[in-house]
Amino acid sequence: MKKLGLSTQILIGLILGALVGYLFPDVGDKLKPFGDGFLRLIKMIVVPLIFSTLVMGIAGTGDFKKLGRLGGKSIIWFEFATTIALAVGLIIMNITEPGLGVHIAASAGDAGQVAAAGKHSINLVDYVVHIIPTNIIDAAARQDMLQIILFACFFGVGVAHIGKDGETIVRGCRCIAEAMFKVTGYVMHLAPIGVFAMIAYTVGSYGIEMLIPLGKLIASVALATFLFIVIVAVIAGAFTRINFFHVLKSLKDILLLAFSTASSEAALPGAMKRLETLGVPKNIVTFVMPTGYSFNLDGSTLYSSACILFIAQLYGIQMPIEQQILVMLTLMLSTKGIAGVPGAGIIVVAATAAAFHLPTEGVAILLGIDRILDMIRTICNVCGNCMATMVVACWEGEMNREKFKRRYDDFVQGKIEEYSQN
Repeated sequence: MKKLGLSTQILIGLILGALVGYLFPDVGDKLKPFGDGFLRLIKMIVVPLIFSTLVMGIAGTGDFKKLGRLGGKSIIWFEFATTIALAVGLIIMNITEPGLGVHIAASAGDAGQVAAAGKHSINLVDYVVHIIPTNIIDAAARQDMLQIILFACFFGVGVAHIGKDGETIVRGCRCIAEAMFKVTGYVMHLAPIGVFAMIAYTVGSYGIEMLIPLGKLIASVALATFLFIVIVAVIAGAFTRINFFHVLKSLKDILLLAFSTASSEAALPGAMKRLETLGVPKNIVTFVMPTGYSFNLDGSTLYSSACILFIAQLYGIQMPIEQQILVMLTLMLSTKGIAGVPGAGIIVVAATAAAFHLPTEGVAILLGIDRILDMIRTICNVCGNCMATMVVACWEGEMNREKFKRRYDDFVQGKIEEYSQN
């Protein structure tokens, strides 16, 4: 008998949890400690994982003189696209409001956070000052993610500029990150139990109708992803005078692979080869695509922004526009470098939720549909990186409209073997 995959186990946990909560609400209430234990395991991972990956990513690519013009242009476009992704995610969530309709009260453990979130009036000056840590150890102990991110950015830039001595620190951070990726895998294997317990408790306490917002969230994220791809394709087309809808059409089999496997890495080799076929120089493809997998995961950032607002809506917490802007700025940094790792998207959402005083119980509820959301955001990640690679190639003057049209026409006619060697 074939072993069930983790996503299937989580789905089964969701269904069984809903049934137990609906049929035996008293039993569901007693299962809550198992869900709380799973959430604590996720929180345990947050600080070392985000700190090590941020330092590793920034120290490895933070020396912009070394990166030169190509690296600078790539990062400018990455941040531009990431900003659009975050903005689209938040706008669609504010319009559709999938989390409204079923009010869920937070547990006693999160009641203080909810109260703080509900009463907190944002003063941007005070908030910016608060982001600067006076003691990074204290910030890590409190899991103040904004302070940790700021320190990691400064530390990473410093490491990048101390020469060979910094390589030892980068290797250490890489080892820590790899170890934490392993720990993340171990924790995620407990996700079916955590999801089962949290859904059983939630349905038992608030009724089966609380599952309706999850379907609305899937539809909202799918709509936001579609709009993001269209917007970026139009902007990129206006900038380069290339039809980016033809680019997407030529990538349809690659995108199907990304969607079905929910793995950006699985689609990477084919996507790189296809871009070379369409006329993008190999040196640009081999630089921009791998860099984009750390700095340009648009689908993951869009998903994260949508999930943060969904959790706030689910628990009836108001998030004013200035707080949503701070969420955007936080996610622009916290999603760098780890969003492509299975299960890391949930960790980023949990860390950001805690930073903005949102109940992290909502994270366990999201796990039940995370596989579907993962498939959607993976398509967005691959599309975003492929479009970024072509934009940078055009920006560098190494590709033009006529060259692309000729290669595209040859591709659709099945003449791709002509370009396998050049």
